[in-house]
Amino acid sequence: MLRQYKLKNYRFQLVALVSLLTILGIFVIGSARESAQSKQIVGMILGLIVMVVISLMDYQFLLKFTWIYYAVGNILLLLVKFVGKSSKGAQRWFKLGPVQIQPSELAKIIIILFFAAYFAKYEDKINEPKRLGITMALVALPLVLIVSQPDLSTTIVTAFVFISLLFIAGLSYKIITGTLAVVLPAALVVIILVATNVIDVLHGYQMKRISAWLYPDEPQNIDLARQQVNSIMAIGSGRLFGKGLNNTDTASLNNSNYISESHTDFIFSVVGEELGFVGAVVVVILIAGIVYECLKIGRRANDLSGKLICCGVASLIGFQSFVNICVTTGLMPNTGLPLPFVSYGLTSLLSLYIGIGFVLNVGLQCKKYY
Repeated sequence: MLRQYKLKNYRFQLVALVSLLTILGIFVIGSARESAQSKQIVGMILGLIVMVVISLMDYQFLLKFTWIYYAVGNILLLLVKFVGKSSKGAQRWFKLGPVQIQPSELAKIIIILFFAAYFAKYEDKINEPKRLGITMALVALPLVLIVSQPDLSTTIVTAFVFISLLFIAGLSYKIITGTLAVVLPAALVVIILVATNVIDVLHGYQMKRISAWLYPDEPQNIDLARQQVNSIMAIGSGRLFGKGLNNTDTASLNNSNYISESHTDFIFSVVGEELGFVGAVVVVILIAGIVYECLKIGRRANDLSGKLICCGVASLIGFQSFVNICVTTGLMPNTGLPLPFVSYGLTSLLSLYIGIGFVLNVGLQCKKYY
């Protein structure tokens, strides 16, 4: 379980990037909501401890228990539907004593670990119709539980991560081409039918968010569009170097509480306003650096499961960051996804540190140190 490794093989550059991004997030969270800052500091300390412990364990040993992880993850997702806390029309959290848990955040990492082991085991059978059918059924269960919360954005991100794993595992290009030939036209038709209200497959609030994004100046959309409009204004007002953390500028949209969820989903707008374009670029560079390091480690992994873990964590961090930043800058409809390592949220932060811990352990067992 625990193994001895050479210290020189430890990927300190990845640890440094993750730590710097989290510390930057802690400072911005303190400016957005001071009461949440101390909790995020505790989350980082716990995350670092968990990350180090997991990084020193043998990931191949830990992957032997992925069916247990899978079962626990689905039980938690099911449990939240019955004893979960409802907020703004969604039921995604439940309390365990003083701790609030969001199972869908943990489910992302569990799905990566589960399918890393699963695809490694059935590598030679991945393109068989029967195996593909079983695979789709296995991923459908957690996705259905997540989307029913409802949490469409997390479902889309998790599905994207799964598709990335399936592609890296060796899915046939013939299957990929055939699927795209059917799915893309069908998706286009569905989008048109939904946009014209011919069919109703989205919740009412989801349709309103899309409408507010497309037509923010329409009278019925002004209130719903205000969050994104204010976010864009805040980012633009920061200019090159920003107004400074914890500033007292009366014109600050953050100080005036014009940006809702500023410490969670819209943390990037606070970054843009208070740290300016330079601060926003630093955040993007740190995220890109983390993704690159994960992919770099995955390229040298000893086996397919190690490669899938690294690429899965990289795709999760990269895609979720892309969506969050697009939302805060008005390039996508409001989705409600946190910015990895920056947004406040202990379940999200700890889950990501667990994922990085596994990546670090894969790096310690790479074929060749580089």
